[in-house]
Amino acid sequence: MHDMVKGANVGLATLSENAGSVMVSLSWSSPSGEGDADVSVLLLGAGGKVRDNADFYFYNNPAAADGTVQLLGPAPTENGSEDRIRLDLTAFPDEVDRIVIAASRHQRAHFGELENIRLTLADGSGEAMLGFSIVDADTESAFVFGEIYRRADAWKFRAIGQGYDSGLAGLATDYGIGIDEDDDQDVRQDATTGTPDAVVAGGAVDAGGAVDAGGAVDLGAVDLVGVGNVEAAVEADAASTAVLDTPVTAQAAARAAALASVPAPRSAEPAPAEPVAAGPARRLRTAKKKATLPKAPKPSLAENDAWRGARLFPASSLKSDREREMRATSVLLAVMTQVPEFGRRLTAGFGAPAGRMETFTEVTLPHGDSPKRPDGVIRVERAGKLWTALVETKTNGNPLKGEQIQAYMDIAARRGYEAVITLSNDVALEGSSLVEVKTDGRRKHKVALWHLSWAEVTHQAQLLIRHEGVRNEAHAWLLQELLHYLQHDNSGCHGFQNMGPAWVPVRNGIDEETLSPDDPRAVQVVESWERLIRQVCLRLGGELGTKVVPVQRAKRGTDPQSRRAELASRLCVDGQLRAEIRIEGTPGILGVVADLRMGRLRTSIEIAAPEQGYPLSWVKRLMKQLGEAPADLHVQTLLDGETVGPRGTLEKLRPEPGDLLPKGSERITGFRLSLSKGVGSTRGNAETGFIRGVDAAVDLFHSGVVTHLEQPRPAQRATAVTASA
Repeated sequence: MHDMVKGANVGLATLSENAGSVMVSLSWSSPSGEGDADVSVLLLGAGGKVRDNADFYFYNNPAAADGTVQLLGPAPTENGSEDRIRLDLTAFPDEVDRIVIAASRHQRAHFGELENIRLTLADGSGEAMLGFSIVDADTESAFVFGEIYRRADAWKFRAIGQGYDSGLAGLATDYGIGIDEDDDQDVRQDATTGTPDAVVAGGAVDAGGAVDAGGAVDLGAVDLVGVGNVEAAVEADAASTAVLDTPVTAQAAARAAALASVPAPRSAEPAPAEPVAAGPARRLRTAKKKATLPKAPKPSLAENDAWRGARLFPASSLKSDREREMRATSVLLAVMTQVPEFGRRLTAGFGAPAGRMETFTEVTLPHGDSPKRPDGVIRVERAGKLWTALVETKTNGNPLKGEQIQAYMDIAARRGYEAVITLSNDVALEGSSLVEVKTDGRRKHKVALWHLSWAEVTHQAQLLIRHEGVRNEAHAWLLQELLHYLQHDNSGCHGFQNMGPAWVPVRNGIDEETLSPDDPRAVQVVESWERLIRQVCLRLGGELGTKVVPVQRAKRGTDPQSRRAELASRLCVDGQLRAEIRIEGTPGILGVVADLRMGRLRTSIEIAAPEQGYPLSWVKRLMKQLGEAPADLHVQTLLDGETVGPRGTLEKLRPEPGDLLPKGSERITGFRLSLSKGVGSTRGNAETGFIRGVDAAVDLFHSGVVTHLEQPRPAQRATAVTASA
């Protein structure tokens, strides 16, 4: 990989022959586990400015209609998280001269609080081409990491590393977009519905409802509505109706009619401009849309509970693992082709272009004397070019076979295919391969090997039909049927469900105090624990419709294997597995500690003390928030220094909240809430097993405690955007 310094540039074609489609990864870590940033992409013309607001891609406008830009969202890494961006360089119009890659922090937080800030650029096969680290971050709240620009019909990359103390507003102003970050005065809460409305005088964009008199555009249909996005909004809303209690936009007709009056989007051959009445400049809002949980299901028409509804994909008749693999592959690939939002979401991360997709099953391909039959093939056509991936599926916890995957990699390389995708119940970890394959360095054509967990498939389906919505009711129904199939007891698609063969001997070694710190089985248990926590995050994130990621705390430069070895050594000493989970919109980090000696699992969260008011008022307000929490919830006051603060169970503290106040003059810094429950010891996914116990404990703590706590102030990402004159 080519490491770059600030100001350096390099031609992408000199680094890879497969640089037409690239993946940009922006990564960072945080000592506190709470650091985060939002990535953005700006498309610039020859004059160094955006053509209009549609050239600004961010969390509310994550993809271009033509597939040239796709923000794929965050993924956990060994030290923190990374945000990925897919760029199809072969499809950008000639008037796009530069592609700026940037990131900004919420409420002008400083990048100096983050560590390991780095940009990595990978080619279409997933192989890293170049990297650029920002080592001098201080008070900057926004950074331009770099830019991809044209020179003589070729694309080059320049490492920039320019910071802005003025945040997103200062960065965007340089490129022709004006941003007003005065969030507090612009966001109000609707007293009747609780819906946050982004209201700006002279042309507000309402985040939840209609178009106002000043020419505002509703963000209910699309994330960022500008000159380049209106047509898609009209099409999406006109086709959407409230179906299956999913948020596919119940007000479709009204919104579509309102949006029809907005000027048409930019196109290759623009229509003649119509006169526009003079008035205030349109101000576009960038407030994140609030995800809504599904409504209660409609009453059933069945005579009794014994009646079962007809399903499109029945699973009860499956008898063998082979049948489960064939059915699961066919069902998934078929739904991917019929629901574009779903298929694109799964394939974009694998380097597939946006285009016409077809899928196939049980395809026979020649391979020496014994032809091979991968479970599936995905083929995407764009501009006359084909992208092809072979798919190998495992269900019911069956492991992937290295020799089988190696054969598919060899076939793909010979035939010029781009990828091999493995799909199983296992969860891939960074720095820990599920299968080992060898690559023939003499071959020019490189094949990418990707892994997808059934838990990730379920996660994406849940996000679409329960929170984000899809284009029409038929697509929503198909996704609901797919989700029902994946969650059926007999489908075999249940995600990670076994702590592995090392689980029992490690637990016995902990009980008998004979487990050695250098025992490789301890590392295997740590890896299984990490897989379980990542799956918990996927499941919880799909149910809530918010970002839920594991927090990794490690020293700068620590590689995944070294970090896991350190955690394994700690496991030998104290018999505990530890993890932290960050749930967007909650007031703290959710901690999870599994004590294998005691057979207990403790979930906890620390919340900061209010900045104003009196301590007695704080604890009374806390007791009120915890009115529905379990009586055995443990509450402890956190004090400055090493002093242990007052503590007790909720049952004892409710009548006397003042017992949480210190007797002396120590300053209260916050409160720790924790709940301890018994957890199963078996390694599998049975009702009494360890995996089910962790799932149940996290769910109980989140629903019974965390959801009742006061959340961070909601305003906080609402900014007004105006096109610069």
